[in-house]
Amino acid sequence: MADARTRAFVCGHPVAHSRSPLIHRYWLRTLGLTGEYVAVDVAPSEFDPFIRGLAAAGYAGGNVTIPHKEAAFAATDRIDEAARIVGAINTVWLEDGRLCGTNTDWSGFSANLDARAPQWSAGGTAVVLGAGGSARAIVHALSAKGYREIRVVNRSPARARELADRFGPKVTAHGWAAVPELLADADLLVNTTPLGMAGDAGEAIDLAPLPDHAVVTDIVYVPLITPLLAAARARGLTIVDGLGMLLHQAVPGFERWFGTRPCVTEELRTLVVADMDLRK
Repeated sequence: MADARTRAFVCGHPVAHSRSPLIHRYWLRTLGLTGEYVAVDVAPSEFDPFIRGLAAAGYAGGNVTIPHKEAAFAATDRIDEAARIVGAINTVWLEDGRLCGTNTDWSGFSANLDARAPQWSAGGTAVVLGAGGSARAIVHALSAKGYREIRVVNRSPARARELADRFGPKVTAHGWAAVPELLADADLLVNTTPLGMAGDAGEAIDLAPLPDHAVVTDIVYVPLITPLLAAARARGLTIVDGLGMLLHQAVPGFERWFGTRPCVTEELRTLVVADMDLRK
């Protein structure tokens, strides 16, 4: 159980926008725990001494966000299989004096879809837009779920090929021009790019080729309903916003640091949405 000495953090640069403190403090309060969760702005040049000084600073562990996920991967003493496959870490903890790390983005993605569109698990073909760190986590999640064909689309085909090579023959690389053809038999469309993020109108995608049973999800959650999701909803497709991924990826870390596994509830979701509305 957590006590007043149990401290955890989220670090990034910048980090003021992070909703992690709101999420973890909600769980601490509703579960009656006395730990502490804080946001720490850490510049890239300060990350290594920060992460290696966790024990001295009294931290049990924390979350790592942009731009530090790859640096955390390099700094940890022990990583699990998920972190190794994805190549980035977003959750760290101390164990017997050693810094351990994992990636929970992939499991948060799966848990969000399990909760909001359970039929997604019956699919076999997915199209993933983007080839960055988030895309690696999503491809790992899709592979773990049993998807047989995962098509990665990126404006730089070379980067898409690099991701595909990391995962093997079930993952293929494509340029943006191939999207209409790739969507024709897709069960799932996932956006991992900034497309539709607040301030980024991006290039609209024609969803007409998608089958009627397809699920469309976006890991962007500001705005909650991105242009991609709005277009999918207008077409009558099942949509899943990115907020649930944020909430579900936080669960394993909280359990590591504070000793109790929290639940993602509608009350928590409503709390975070209200905070998003306030910051508009």
